[in-house]
Amino acid sequence: MEQISTAAGTLRKNALGMWNIVFFVLATNGPLTGLIGVIPTAILMGNGVGLPGVFLLVGAVYLLFAVGFVAMGRHIRNAGAFYAYVAVGLGRPLGAASAFLAIVAYAGMQIACYGLIGFFTSEAFHRLGINLEWWVASIGYSILVQLFGTRNIEFNGRFLALLMLAELVVILIFDIAVVGHGGGPEGFSAASFDPTNVFAAGLGAALVFVGGAFMGFETTAIYAEEARDPAKTLPRATFTALILIMLFYSISTWLFLVAIGPSTAIDTISKDPGAIWFQLSTKLVGVALADAINILLITSLFAVLLSFHNSLSRYLFSMGREKILPSVLAVTHKKHQTPYIASSLQTLLCVALLIIFGITGADPITQVLPLGSAPATIGILAVQCLASISVIRYFRKNQLSVSPWKGAIAPSVSAAALAFGVILIISNMSLLTGGDSIFNTLIPIGMLAVAISGMCLAGWHKWRNPQIYANLGRVLNEG
Repeated sequence: MEQISTAAGTLRKNALGMWNIVFFVLATNGPLTGLIGVIPTAILMGNGVGLPGVFLLVGAVYLLFAVGFVAMGRHIRNAGAFYAYVAVGLGRPLGAASAFLAIVAYAGMQIACYGLIGFFTSEAFHRLGINLEWWVASIGYSILVQLFGTRNIEFNGRFLALLMLAELVVILIFDIAVVGHGGGPEGFSAASFDPTNVFAAGLGAALVFVGGAFMGFETTAIYAEEARDPAKTLPRATFTALILIMLFYSISTWLFLVAIGPSTAIDTISKDPGAIWFQLSTKLVGVALADAINILLITSLFAVLLSFHNSLSRYLFSMGREKILPSVLAVTHKKHQTPYIASSLQTLLCVALLIIFGITGADPITQVLPLGSAPATIGILAVQCLASISVIRYFRKNQLSVSPWKGAIAPSVSAAALAFGVILIISNMSLLTGGDSIFNTLIPIGMLAVAISGMCLAGWHKWRNPQIYANLGRVLNEG
């Protein structure tokens, strides 16, 4: 494999330690946003009180995925992450397809989160008697994200760490309060982990929501070129992040249900799913915790936006460096060594879309959120599935010394589970779009078209620019 040239610009080396990268993953995951905004809906539309067990189930699948992912990562260094994995393992056309899917997925999640943060900020201003349109607030946040995103990655890492620690502290206070009150009206019920509840009707719908909670753990590979001692840092960060996400969501969701009482949880949550966390926080600790959660919900979304922004910038940087996209995207800031052109481009696109949403009067919750998150969920899961298959192909093709467990068994099981997940999400698309809609058909077809476009572009380069085609999926270090 050809080595990466530094002509286009380089990212800052040895800038991130293991915990910096773990916090980037957690920021992309948005723990407080997930608990407050997603968990009540997932309980109502999914398998009910068995949801905590589903987090353990999905976490186990992703830990299997990580086995092959980390093994292959010892040979691959590229800011394009999954793109490079798939290109090296399954060929350049599928690599380009996965890159296009990932780019659209990250962009979609950004737009979805801009809808959410704009909505919550607008509501907060309305309570103060100030009329602020959600899309105007979102544009303001996009400018802040741009300013942070072009600063050096160490600064971003420290900032995100502070936000994540604040989120984790308030959630920990809630969890401790539940324990301190002796659980709930039914004590510390273990009903959430009873197989009859975990595998109850609605499991498929629950998997759609739970799968989204693990989105972003591939951030570990995206920062491979900026990590200190990546051979050790990246595997540790990947497994640490996955275990933390799995246990965090499972335990906190369980204690949330315990605080209500599993037998009455569905009825209680259905009365006001948007306010249930705040009601319980006020009851168990006091209004101060509810207010803190309200504020940190906005900072949590900002952290998610910044993390997705950084990840997408590096995908665009990688594609620009290899000239499958305009090479100007690979230009890095002279001082901060960040891909500021790629960063600026995505900010401009986000602002343009937000203005369009504002002019057309789009609702941030019922329209912007599903139109952004639905293609993102399909895209990321599809790319993860391709990455699992590429692990098997890569080790078999290169005859590298690796155990059958790492090179075949674990990635095979995870690939099958992830493929099932893609099918499940498409069949439950109405949950993501909010009901019967033409978008239930258009979004899956659109993501297929995105993948085919990537493959066609790779084919065009093979025909017209053989040198560019030969460099697709090249890596910083392979061996």
